[in-house]
Amino acid sequence: MNTQFGLMNVWTQGDLVTKTVALLLLGMSLASWIVILLKVLDLRKFANQARATEAFWHSADFADGLGKLGTDPANPFRALAVEGREAVNHLQHKDGSAKPQLHDSLDVSDWITRSLRNSIDDSTARLQSGLAILASVGSTAPFVGLFGTVWGIYHALLAIGTAGQATIDKVAGPIGEALIMTALGLAVAIPAVLGYNALVRGNKGVLVKLNRFGHDLHAYFVTGARVSASGDGKVIPMKKA
Repeated sequence: MNTQFGLMNVWTQGDLVTKTVALLLLGMSLASWIVILLKVLDLRKFANQARATEAFWHSADFADGLGKLGTDPANPFRALAVEGREAVNHLQHKDGSAKPQLHDSLDVSDWITRSLRNSIDDSTARLQSGLAILASVGSTAPFVGLFGTVWGIYHALLAIGTAGQATIDKVAGPIGEALIMTALGLAVAIPAVLGYNALVRGNKGVLVKLNRFGHDLHAYFVTGARVSASGDGKVIPMKKA
C-alpha cells in the first residue's frame, strides 16, 4: 500500500502548525460529539419525564403527584411544580415568615406566574447549555481547516520552488495533502451544525411541554383545579399539598 499520501503522511510530514491545526480539529470534533451525545440522552430523559406529567394530574393530592414525577432534582417538570408550591407557601406565610413582606401587595396570580416563569427560564438555560460549543465549532471549523490548507500549500510551493520543477507528480501530492485539511474542517463542522439544529428543535419540543405544564400548574395554584385542555371550562380537581 502506498503511504506517500493520506492522513498519516500529512501528520508525519507536517510541521508544528499543521499538527496543531489537526489536533485542534480533533479536539473540536470530540467536543461536539460529546455535547451531541449528552444532549440527546438528556432529551430522551426529558421526554420520559414529560409523559409523567399526565400521571401527576391523576394523583390523589399534590404530594402524590410529586412522587409520580420522580425524585430527580434535574427534572424540570418536578422543579416547576416545587417552585409553584413554594411560591404559594411563601405568599401565604406557610414557610414560617409571619412579618409582612413586599410581595403581600402582589396579586397571587402575578406572584405565581413570576415564580413559574423563573423556573422555566432556569430550565431553558440548562437545555441550551452546550449549544454554544456546537455553534462555535460549526462556524469556525471550516476556517481552521482552510488555514491548514493555506499553510500546507505554502510549504508545498516552497518545496516545489526549491526543487525547481513544477510537474504534475511534484504538485499533485503536496497540494492534495494540503486540501485534506479543508476536508477535515468540513467533516468537523457538518455534524456540529446538524447536531445543533436537531437539538434546538428537540429543546423547543421540551419547552412547549414545560410551558403547557406551567400553565396548568398556574391554574391549579390559583383556582385549585387544572383547566381542561379542551377549554370547555371543566376542571380536574386535586387536593393541595
